[in-house]
Amino acid sequence: MTFARTLSLGAIILLEAITIAGSPVRAADTEVRIDNFTFNPKQITVKAGDTVTWVNHDDIPHTVASQTQVFRSKALDTDDKFSFTFATPGTYPYFCALHPVMTGTIVVEASAGK
Repeated sequence: MTFARTLSLGAIILLEAITIAGSPVRAADTEVRIDNFTFNPKQITVKAGDTVTWVNHDDIPHTVASQTQVFRSKALDTDDKFSFTFATPGTYPYFCALHPVMTGTIVVEASAGK
């Protein structure tokens, strides 16, 4: 590799690093698996602004429904997904409306700087 090519490659890497560092911070994405009539993990903690996605890995439909009616999915068939972005800190217990013994909890903490 020539000196000029090495210098160009270094400049590209530096520009990419600057671009990444200057990019807006994205909220985290967290996945909850629905499998064997359970939500896994059963309880998670996220930051305000984070998105939680539930994925049904069971062979039968399930739903994701907040006990306080903040969010509610349609019936999710196998491999269907439902996502919700949590904007407000708090505790969000939820359940499957088709199988109410299936329960879980999302704990939302304030984001840094709020």
